[in-house]
Amino acid sequence: MACHSCSHNATMKSSCISRVPIFNHLTESEMAEISKVVVSRKLKKGELLFHSDELSEHLFIVHKGLMKMYRITENGKEQIIRFVEEADFIGELSLFSKSMTTCFAEAMEDTEVCTIQQKDIHQLLLHYPTISLKILEEITRRLHETEALIEKLNSQDVEKRVASYLLELIESQANDSMTIQLPVRKTDLASYLGTSQETLSRRLSAFQEKGLIELKGQRKIIIKQLELLKKKANN
Repeated sequence: MACHSCSHNATMKSSCISRVPIFNHLTESEMAEISKVVVSRKLKKGELLFHSDELSEHLFIVHKGLMKMYRITENGKEQIIRFVEEADFIGELSLFSKSMTTCFAEAMEDTEVCTIQQKDIHQLLLHYPTISLKILEEITRRLHETEALIEKLNSQDVEKRVASYLLELIESQANDSMTIQLPVRKTDLASYLGTSQETLSRRLSAFQEKGLIELKGQRKIIIKQLELLKKKANN
């Protein structure tokens, strides 16, 4: 009798490897070799993949679902650092040294994750040096994003942060109709932008009252005045 769960796991591992940027430049046979050391794991919504101050010894690839990485501030509040979507990965710093994690990784919905141990990654880097270059490219990109986020939190007021984020969504979603969808709940978005849900809701309502946007339900937003929104972000 065929093992349906085995078939699903094999397909999942292959999909993980083929979609993630640091591996998808390899040949099919090379990706098949990598999939042999991949272990799959399922997380329920709200379940932690890892805690802060754990020894980081794995690379994690999100196959399905959505995760958030966050830290707890000195006053006990959650500060989201990054959202991790499908085909993205976590734990890149563990590839080069044994280090402790500095944040939490939590599933925002039911999520499937592929994991590769540090020792297996080291062997892969020796066999396929181009993976190292891809990893460095990704680390550099994330460093720039983190620096940009820190600059926004330190130098921009909430109104500018919200306007800037909406503009980023327009660019990333590439929707010519100027209709965008918030990818996460307002509570999580507020944490990412360094404010409260109430303040975020007030800013969005103010934008609507001024005719810059139109709110549709909890997450859909129609951009009505793009140039004015840009001025809000840049002033």
